[in-house]
Amino acid sequence: MTLTVAKIDRETDQLVGEWLPLSEAAEKLGLSVGRAKQLLKDKKLVGVRRGGGEPQIPAVFIADGEVLKGLPGTLTVLSDAGYDEVESIRWLFTPDDSLPGSPIDAIVKGRHTEVKRRAQALGF
Repeated sequence: MTLTVAKIDRETDQLVGEWLPLSEAAEKLGLSVGRAKQLLKDKKLVGVRRGGGEPQIPAVFIADGEVLKGLPGTLTVLSDAGYDEVESIRWLFTPDDSLPGSPIDAIVKGRHTEVKRRAQALGF
């Protein structure tokens, strides 16, 4: 299985704000770059290309040296609903008045079960 990384559009890029190159994300996680790439392949993280160079991930996806709790499950549900990497990132960072904030804000606040339920509804 090869790693394919989508190229991100300008609007989604601006929604995210702060990005980490995969090598820096791997360092923050205490992993090799190879293991970090495996997290992308396994959909535990999503990364995109921003211009040239290595894949980058939203910085908020890593907290206290770990992948944000609740994120991998949400990414799996989004992938199962047919969302690609860019669509998943856009969905996570787009404000939703019913949360309030964005789904990623809710995950950061520990409300990942609620976000995952919303993501599951996208598949129907």
